[in-house]
Amino acid sequence: MFKALADPTRRELLDELFRHDGQTLGALAGRFTMTRVAVAKHLRLLEDAGLVVSRRRGREKLHYLNPVPIRLVHDRWVSKYAEAWAAGLADLKHDLEASMEKVFEIYIRTTPERLWQAITDPGLRARYQFGARIESDWAAGSSYRVAHPGAPGPLIEGENLEIDPPRRLVQSFRAVWDDSVAAEGTSRVTWDIEPTGDSCRLTVTHDQLRQGADEHLYGGWPMILSGLKTWLETGKELTTPGSLMYGGPR
Repeated sequence: MFKALADPTRRELLDELFRHDGQTLGALAGRFTMTRVAVAKHLRLLEDAGLVVSRRRGREKLHYLNPVPIRLVHDRWVSKYAEAWAAGLADLKHDLEASMEKVFEIYIRTTPERLWQAITDPGLRARYQFGARIESDWAAGSSYRVAHPGAPGPLIEGENLEIDPPRRLVQSFRAVWDDSVAAEGTSRVTWDIEPTGDSCRLTVTHDQLRQGADEHLYGGWPMILSGLKTWLETGKELTTPGSLMYGGPR
C-alpha cells in the first residue's frame, strides 16, 4: 500500500475517485496527460494494494476508491488519545491548503479550429475580452501575457502548461492588474473544446484558487464567454458591463 501511495500520479487517481467515485478507465485517462495504457497500469497497482476496487457494469469497468486499508493504518498507529490532535492538525492543514474550482460551460455554433483561433489570436481575443490582447508563441512551456492598450502594464501573466490544438489549452494564471489580485498568487485555467454536431462545447475550468479568493479573478468569465459566443456566431461584439468599462481602441 505504501509503495502504491508513493507515486504522485496514483495519489491523483485516488483524488479523482474521491471527487467522483465509479469512473471508467477512459474517464480517468481523460484527466491525465498520459496514455490509457499508463493509467491502466497505475490502476492495476492500486487494485493490487486494495486501494481501488473495480466492478463490471455491462461493457463498462468502473473503479471505486476503497478507503479501508488506509483506515487500518490509521487504527494501528494513531491511538485514541492522539486521534483528536491528529484530526485537528489534519483539519488545519486542509483549511490552509484548500483550493477552489470554478467551472463555466457554453455551447457555440462553430468549428473547433475557429474556436481555437479565437482563443489564441490577439486581435480576435480583444473582440470579446474587453479590448485586451493575448500574446504568446503558443509553445508548450512558453509564457503568455494579456495586456490592454489603456493599461500601463500587463493584466495577466502565465505559462502555457499544455497545448493540444484545437482540443485543450491549460495555462497558469497570475493576475497582476493591481496589488490586491497579485497577492492571490498563481491559479490555473483550462480550456476544453469538444465538438458536438455543428457546434462545440467549451468548458473553462479556473481552479487552484484559494478558498475565498478575490472574485475579480474569475467573475469576468461569464461575460468573456458570452462575448466569445456572440462574436463567433454573429461577427458582432457583445455589450457587457466589462466592455463598457474597459472596452476601447484595439
